Amino acid sequence: MSQDLAATRGVTEVEERSPSLLSRLLAETFGTFLLTLVIVGVLVYSPLNSVGGLGVALAGAFAYIAGAAAVGRVSGAHFNPAISLGAWLGGRISVRDMFAYWGAQLVGAILAAGVLFATFPTALVDLLKGQNPEIVNIPSVFGSAVNGFGENSPLYLQTQGGAQFDWFPALLVEVIISAVLVGVYLGAYDRRRSVIGYGPAAVGSAIAALTMISWFITNSGMNPARSTAAALFANEWGQLWLFWVAPLVGAALAALFYRAFASSDVEEADELELDEDDEDDFVVVEETEVVTVEETPEAEAADVTATPEPEKKADDKA
Repeated sequence: MSQDLAATRGVTEVEERSPSLLSRLLAETFGTFLLTLVIVGVLVYSPLNSVGGLGVALAGAFAYIAGAAAVGRVSGAHFNPAISLGAWLGGRISVRDMFAYWGAQLVGAILAAGVLFATFPTALVDLLKGQNPEIVNIPSVFGSAVNGFGENSPLYLQTQGGAQFDWFPALLVEVIISAVLVGVYLGAYDRRRSVIGYGPAAVGSAIAALTMISWFITNSGMNPARSTAAALFANEWGQLWLFWVAPLVGAALAALFYRAFASSDVEEADELELDEDDEDDFVVVEETEVVTVEETPEAEAADVTATPEPEKKADDKA
C-alpha cells in the first residue's frame, strides 16, 4: 500500500527538468546537420536528377520532420537562426541561449556541407562539364545550392538570362516566407496547445509549401545557417547578406505579431486551467492516503485481533 501511495505521489508531484544547454546545443547541431545535408545534397546533385523545386521542398520537409521527431523534445527543434530569434522575441529562450543556438546551427550546417564537399566525386566534375561549361571544380558545383538574386537567381538560369529577380523582390519574398515560417513554428509549438505532436508536421509542411513558391526566386533561403554553409563551399559570399537580413527581419515581425495578438488572449484561461488541475491533484492524493493507505489496513488488523477474544471468555465460563 505504501508503494501505491509513493507511486501516486510520484505522478502528481513530479518535477519536470529541462535538458541542459549542452544537450540542447548538440540537438540543434544534429537537426541542422540533417536539414542542411538533405537540402544542399539534393541541390548539389540536381544535375543527375529531375526532382526540381518539388523535390527540394519535400526533401526539406521530410528532413525537418525527422529531425524534430528525434530531438525536438530536447531543444525545441529550431534548426534555423531565424526560428531561434523568433523564439527569443517570443519569450521562450534567453538571449544567451539564442546566440548559443546560432553557433550550434552554423556548426551543424557547415559540417553537413563539408561532408558533401569532401565526398563529391572529382570524376563527376569532368562529366558535368559537358552539360554546363561553368562547372570547372567542386565549388562551382556547389553554386547550384547557393541562394542568390539577379544573375544568381534560379529564374535567370532557367530562362537563360531572359528574366531575373533583383535584390528588392528577393528581399521582400525572403522576409515574407521567413515570417510565415516562424509564425507557423510559434503557433505549432505553443506550450498551451493540447496537442503538440502536430508541431513537426506543421513546420515541415510550411517548409515544403514556402520552398515551392520561392525556389525560382532565391533558391529558397529562410535559413541563414544553410545559406552560409552553401556559400562557404561555393566561394560565393557577395549576396549572403540578404539571406541573413531578410530571414531575421521576417522572424522579428512574426514573433512580435504573435506575441502581441496570440499570447495575451489565452493567459487568463491558461492560469485558470492550471489552478483547476492543481486542485484535482490534491484531492486525489488526499483520498488515496485516507482510504487505501492509512485506514483500510489498520481496520482489517483490528477486526482480526478483536474477534477471538469473546470466544475464549465463553469457553472459560462453560
